[in-house]
Amino acid sequence: MNEHIAVVGVDLAKNVFQICGASHSGKRLLNKKISRAKLLSFFANLPCCLVGMEACSSAHYWAREIRKLGHDVKLIPPQFVKPYVKSNKNDAADADAICEAVTRPTMRFVTIKSEEQQALLLLHRDRKGLVGERSAIANRLRASLAEFGLIIPVGMHKLQAWLRHDYGSYENLLPVMMRLHLQRLASRLAQVDRQIREIEQAIKQYNPDIEMTKRLQEVPGIGPLTASALVATIKDGSSFKSGREFAAWLGLVPRQHSSGGKDRLLGISKRGDTYLRTLFIHGARAVLKHMNPKRAMTPWLKELIGRRHRNVVIVALANKLSRIAWALMSKGERYEEQYNF
Repeated sequence: MNEHIAVVGVDLAKNVFQICGASHSGKRLLNKKISRAKLLSFFANLPCCLVGMEACSSAHYWAREIRKLGHDVKLIPPQFVKPYVKSNKNDAADADAICEAVTRPTMRFVTIKSEEQQALLLLHRDRKGLVGERSAIANRLRASLAEFGLIIPVGMHKLQAWLRHDYGSYENLLPVMMRLHLQRLASRLAQVDRQIREIEQAIKQYNPDIEMTKRLQEVPGIGPLTASALVATIKDGSSFKSGREFAAWLGLVPRQHSSGGKDRLLGISKRGDTYLRTLFIHGARAVLKHMNPKRAMTPWLKELIGRRHRNVVIVALANKLSRIAWALMSKGERYEEQYNF
């Protein structure tokens, strides 16, 4: 009996892709290269089948296009594909590994993002890059002034305030070349800061799910940026079975190194979405800094602070906030703040 292709593994690239096709029994029927221009026509002429790809650059675009042709498309985290590579790394071996991994019943997959989700996440990514540039410029500016004995208070707002109000008192003490250099740095800093504010405003104005974003912002420590990034990244949280699984995906749970019945927990795993994890950490830090004594969670935080390092408490609170966020998104509920009177 002739077997037909039921599973396809695609190793994505810029111009030349590797295609591995297998039957229901797992027999490899083809493993060949195909150009970018011919990829969609290949799937258009193929009976509906299961298609697996690594969740990498351009994967969501190709997943949407191939899914329009009637195929069942699954995106796999790259670290889960690696164990299935049977030989030295090359395109053919990678495509074969993807073809094998996508059929595993316990495999974890990445939810395919819509065009709106991707566009919003690109704004977040651009903002993250600009924040890094702003920090780099500020550090260069501080270092330049320190060479002339001027030490600036720590903090971006304090630096900007010093440039506006105090710099004039010291400007004439600096060489002309240094003054011009500082003017360029300050101008560049102001420009990047303005661009960050513009992107943040655009993020706040565009919400793919306004109702869910508003509900998330009712949680202490979750602001417009975190809520927007959550909706754009995981949509409704349906891809996670529980809040703990979502927290683990964010890397906010201990990393295990257990063997022989001996459990050993290390620092947090730091897996998953680094940007989302950072937002939750910043949100938890803000809640801890402005603790409301009437909140029900405040006694728990104070007790934890008494016996653990502050950074551990911040991560624990970030873990709790992520679980609350998942519950609100998956169950469609509103956050009800509890107070101690």
